[in-house]
Amino acid sequence: MKKLYFLFILLISAVSYGQVLEENFDYGMTGGDLTSASGGLWVQHSGSADPVAYVPTPSLTMTDYPSSGIGGHVSFSGTSQDVNRAFSGISTGTVYGSALVNLSAVGSGNYFMHFNASGGFRTRVGAQDDGNGDILFGIGTSSSTLTYGTTPYSLNTTYLLVFSYEIATGVSNLYVLTAVTPTEPMTPEATNTGTSGTAITAIAFRQSSGIPAVLVDGVRVAENWNEIMNNSTNPSISITSPANGSTLAPGTTSVDVEWTTANLSGGETVSVTVNGNTSTNETSPFNIVTMDGESYDVTVELIDGGPIDSDMITFDVASLTQVMTIADLRAGTIGEIYELTGEAVISYIVTEGNRNQKYIQDATGGILIDDVPGTLSTAFNIGDGITGLQGELSSFSGLLQFNPVANNTASSTGNTITPVEITAGELLTNGENYESELITVLNVDFAVTGTFTDNTNYDITTAGGSDTTVCRVAFGDENLIGANIPTSTSAVTGLGGEFNGTYQVLPRYLTDVLGATLSNDNFNVSEFSIYPNPTTNGKVTISSTNSEAISVVGFDILGKEVLSSQVSNNTLDVSDLKTGVYILKISQDNATVTRKLIIK
Repeated sequence: MKKLYFLFILLISAVSYGQVLEENFDYGMTGGDLTSASGGLWVQHSGSADPVAYVPTPSLTMTDYPSSGIGGHVSFSGTSQDVNRAFSGISTGTVYGSALVNLSAVGSGNYFMHFNASGGFRTRVGAQDDGNGDILFGIGTSSSTLTYGTTPYSLNTTYLLVFSYEIATGVSNLYVLTAVTPTEPMTPEATNTGTSGTAITAIAFRQSSGIPAVLVDGVRVAENWNEIMNNSTNPSISITSPANGSTLAPGTTSVDVEWTTANLSGGETVSVTVNGNTSTNETSPFNIVTMDGESYDVTVELIDGGPIDSDMITFDVASLTQVMTIADLRAGTIGEIYELTGEAVISYIVTEGNRNQKYIQDATGGILIDDVPGTLSTAFNIGDGITGLQGELSSFSGLLQFNPVANNTASSTGNTITPVEITAGELLTNGENYESELITVLNVDFAVTGTFTDNTNYDITTAGGSDTTVCRVAFGDENLIGANIPTSTSAVTGLGGEFNGTYQVLPRYLTDVLGATLSNDNFNVSEFSIYPNPTTNGKVTISSTNSEAISVVGFDILGKEVLSSQVSNNTLDVSDLKTGVYILKISQDNATVTRKLIIK
């Protein structure tokens, strides 16, 4: 554990003992516009009305925080003036900022504090109402879209916010503390990733719609966690990389442990202990040879005759399990790392938001790639195939997701995907089989009229029937938004979805709902049903409202024909097929549909 050295805090507005900036808003007993009260240390960079106000007393406090109880504070809640205070630019490593904040009211959600960089704003700290009158704190990066934490915090309560920007990766983290914490917590309240590689030159307050009514005090900027929490003149050492508690991608064969030191007299040395083995007289970076599935405990000690300071981290290198198909991947364990050795094709790329989401599928199923850090940095297109994709299996509200841990490139291009045609009833009863897969829900009527709105659910019901499922409009930057809802029986094409057990179809474009209106020739085909599905007894029942003969051709996941048969008495014999996923091409009365069949 790191040893702490607490010293007497000088009662001045901005001092530096290894940290880059300390701002305690100690500008005398005359309140007013911060830019004037600070003598020009804070400058306006946008707006003019509703200035950020300097309030001479009281100060915000937190026990053992070095910038606690000094001077006054600032207050703002308007929609105009934005101000910043510059400092010597930081172009490498990680930049840490901190502030005591107290919110008396929360807006609809927006950022109110950030770093200024050579290329724009970074590490945008914000807050929003959680729907129950409490606070959710969030973090953004180079985008104004914030990722909010899930912990509710109280109004009229002082919290210590610590926020960081890792220059090499663009990762920003936010911590919300109720007490001083000597070491950086393993898990942030919220994290976000944006533009990397830009130097940080200032810290700023922002006023805009949706921001909270906030008091701010005790602002600090430093290059490590230790200097945020201390005003120390004693020699110190702090590990800067890798992050404590981090899990590195499978295949990582070596890791550089990096550290910084401060206030050295010149005679100190550093020892490094890895899993009990100690090396002396080391310099940063220190290389560790690593293996998949192993954990590493690392301690660095600053030595001057004996240990005078230390820091410790733990990190893991993930192990990897190979699976051939998406069906195999979907049968995996949440939190485990997998390599999808077969090829999957991109069916849709989500172009709004900052989660870098892509839907992929093969003949066995589909899954959603959720890639907030932007690990898949290659520019992909719809129809590209990806082979050997590596990632962690996760779940969000019941929807399985795949979070990449390594970049990849297209293994093929120009692929096309034919949606699997199903009924509303099939989506209701077997929705898990179609999750994140391109499907067409046939022969449905919308329950309402009007125009489509983003982030809205619409009930769709089998024409003349009672099976009702959900069409969710979820892609707000596509041409479906604002288009007329069909008033006649139609088909809806989109991605299969799930939210807390409710299965959905997510159309992408206007043509997904308006370009698939059914003709009378196909009307009866949509009345096909297949059950049980999955099947375990070697037979399935295929029923239709049409009395004409039904023929079936079946294909395996490689596209090889494995079945050709006429349906007798509504029963199809599949006893010769092995366990797996198959595509059935069902024909009746000059009309054809496709269905997916799972045999267990």
